[in-house]
Order: sequence, then structure tokens, then C-alpha cells
Amino acid sequence: MDRKEILRYLRTSSEIRDERTLGLVDWAAEKIINTAKPKSLYRIYDISVSTDGVNIGGTEFKSARLAENMAGCKRAVVFGATLGLGVDRLIKTALATDTARAMALSAAANVYIEEVCDSLEEELKAEHGVKLRRRYSPGYFDLDITQQKQLFGLIDLTKRIGITLTDSCQMVPSKSVTAFIGIED
Repeated sequence: MDRKEILRYLRTSSEIRDERTLGLVDWAAEKIINTAKPKSLYRIYDISVSTDGVNIGGTEFKSARLAENMAGCKRAVVFGATLGLGVDRLIKTALATDTARAMALSAAANVYIEEVCDSLEEELKAEHGVKLRRRYSPGYFDLDITQQKQLFGLIDLTKRIGITLTDSCQMVPSKSVTAFIGIED
């Protein structure tokens, strides 16, 4: 896990030399790696793009920014990834006794879930021989977080990898990501 990225999530300098802080970062990275049970799931859909949204598998996602991101694409990946509930429990337990440890664990988990997503993208490129656009998630810019429900309707994240949605469309486990990725032809 990239130590500099964990430090960035902690909003500290990546050039920090404080042994105590670096020890905490290394401890958190090890704990997250040993606790996480990464899972991911994806599906590829045909899409049509308009100026104010994207139709993915018959479901309309209203977002001019998403449409801009997907312009020229005829297919897209819909995916979800999670580190599992154990990571949430680990962070919650640390939060009750040591805020610094909880923050370090959360930062390390953020880095790890991004690495899981990056790895999935590399797998997609290798397996399907495609070039991918940047991933785009509900809650970014003008793609309302409530459209998370529609994304979940396209791919069975709850049954297959255990991600659920709260009434406010937050994901549980919290260290989870959903996104769309345009496939360039």
C-alpha cells in the first residue's frame, strides 16, 4: 500500500519524517490488508449518450458531466467493489479508544479500496482488450447520490458481494465504491 497516499488522505505532508506517524501509517496499512476481504463485481452494458445524461442498460442516469465523460462510448462498465464489513468494525472499534488510529485506519482503507478499483480496471483492460475512461460515481458533480439506487438495479451488489444502501444512499460497508467506466472503441 502506498504510504504517501495514506499520508495524503491524512492531510499531512508526504515528505513527513516523524517516525511515530510513519509507524502509525505502516501499522494501519498492515491492519487493513489483514482485515479486508476485497470483493468486486462488474457488468458491461451498451449505452447511449445524450447531452444531459447516459442510458445504461435501459436505465437513464441524468448528468451532463457523466454524458461528457462517456461521449463517444458505445459501452460502459458498471461496477462495485468493497473491502467488507470487517474493515468498518476495525475502524469503529479504534474510534472508541484512539482517534489517531481510527483516522490512520480509515485513510489506509481509502487507499486500499482505490487500489482494488485500479486493479479491477487493469483486469478489464487485459481481459477485454479495451481502453477505459475515468471512473465516475454517483455523488460526483451533477450525478446525484440518489441515482445509486438505479446503479444497484443494474448489478446485484447486495446479493453477490454484500454492499447495501442506506435510506440516504450511503453504502454499507462504508469502504465500498460503485462507478461507471466508459469503454472506448
